[in-house]
Amino acid sequence: MSTATITSTVPIALAPPGQPDISYHPSYEKWQARIARRLKEGSLPKVVPEGFPEKLTGDLVWEGQTVANTYNWTYVLSPEHLAEIDQAVAHFKGLGKPLGAISQETFPLPTLHAELRRLSGELHHGHGFFVLRGLKVDDYTREENVIIYAGVSSHVASQRGRQDHKFNGEKADVVLTHIKDLSRSQESGVIGSPAYTTDKQVFHTDSGDIVSLFALETSAAGGASKLASTWRVYNEIAATRPDLLHTLSDYWDMEVFEKSDKQYTQRPLVFHFPATDSTPERIALQYARRYFVGFGALPRNPNIPPITEAQAEGLDTLHFLGDKFCVNTDFQKGDMQYINNLAIFHARDGFTDTPEKQRHLVRLWLRDPENAWETPSVLQWRWDQLYKGITPESEVFPLEPYIRSASNKGR
Repeated sequence: MSTATITSTVPIALAPPGQPDISYHPSYEKWQARIARRLKEGSLPKVVPEGFPEKLTGDLVWEGQTVANTYNWTYVLSPEHLAEIDQAVAHFKGLGKPLGAISQETFPLPTLHAELRRLSGELHHGHGFFVLRGLKVDDYTREENVIIYAGVSSHVASQRGRQDHKFNGEKADVVLTHIKDLSRSQESGVIGSPAYTTDKQVFHTDSGDIVSLFALETSAAGGASKLASTWRVYNEIAATRPDLLHTLSDYWDMEVFEKSDKQYTQRPLVFHFPATDSTPERIALQYARRYFVGFGALPRNPNIPPITEAQAEGLDTLHFLGDKFCVNTDFQKGDMQYINNLAIFHARDGFTDTPEKQRHLVRLWLRDPENAWETPSVLQWRWDQLYKGITPESEVFPLEPYIRSASNKGR
């Protein structure tokens, strides 16, 4: 478990008055000291919250050191599949339709379709993640790569989520965003997310059902993509510190970074879904550390109540247990990675770019209505923000990187 000091490429976000001693980059030593303090104080719950499982089982419970023994998460595209993708690009371009019209119908994949539907099942009912490998990025233009990414993804999950509500100052449904270091090409004083730096990204989830990344280029060094099973981490907390499940399933004051009528919303980080006639018992996790401690140009708003010592320990526990049980997916150029964003959380190591080799990913937030998990009721408003009211005509696919509103101080 890494305890190295992290050097940030953007100014450190200042903590508001009353906030515990915690920052975006977790400190193992501070975590251990906080654990010791809180255990010494005592009076902590000894059992999991009422109705919550003491232990989860199934394919979603895995550890990074052993998951490869039973699950091959990399699906290598065959020459036939690559030819099919090539034909689908030509077919779509020949239709003369906007990029928002990309779908299973307009990007036909006669044989690959069945495999991608099977892999969607793996996301929702299996191990919760997979990687497609073998696409030759350099054989296509930027726009063609975006067409391929959206087209292939439409067979995994048909709905694309809204990642920004404006583009170039105009109202828009931005459904594709870029993950790239912009700290040198734009003023670092506006960057409020590590996605636009070379910094380490600590364990977190995105928004929506599925988060997908497509590697247009990898870094010169570093930048490993790490995934962790929420269910394995849940089991560890339930067995060793059930009191933290009370904290994580209670309501937190979560900052709203985009322009809104309210500065923060209140919701849990961990959600429990009892078994039904058609679905098994499930636990879901939705959180990102920066919404509680800030990052760079977007520190935590002093008008929002500070988090508690218990919540600070909860954030660190999620991160360090995620790091303990994670797998490195060996993200390569041309890879498309898909994860169940309710069951898997992820992180990224810091990295180094060179003028010749600069890490550049594009991202989609997806939903597959056929296989989708139940949305936590307190998150329905957020899911509506992502998926409701989008039309093929309104979808925007920026071909060049920019800092989206929720990560931009100048929003």
